Amino acid sequence: MTKIGRGGYIFMTWQGDHPPRHAHVLRDGRLVLKWDLELHRPMQGFATGKLVTLIRELEEEGLL
Repeated sequence: MTKIGRGGYIFMTWQGDHPPRHAHVLRDGRLVLKWDLELHRPMQGFATGKLVTLIRELEEEGLL
């Protein structure tokens, strides 16, 4: 499991999790977004501009 904190959110991924490759985004311990890392779109929840920016930064850094 990868767990990264940034911008007040926790981004979590699991190696070997079901496809498509995705990240769970939590705030205050609650799931706010499930993000498809392959198609770059929400699977569940709403992606704010701030969240999309944070996800892109983490992907560019090779953390997601």
